[in-house]
Amino acid sequence: MIGRSSVLAAGVMMLAGCVSVKAPDKPIEINLNISVKQEVVVSLKKDAEDFITNNPELFPK
Repeated sequence: MIGRSSVLAAGVMMLAGCVSVKAPDKPIEINLNISVKQEVVVSLKKDAEDFITNNPELFPK
């Protein structure tokens, strides 16, 4: 009789030939679509307000 361990080992050996790991031909691309527009606008707005406040002679009302 064939033992369970030898049947299991034979099954594993048959599957071992079917598995292949291969690196992709093209590089993996990760697209991070992040918007930083809001931070830039807020920062520029604050800088402009400070500049106008500190230089009122340049911007007469």
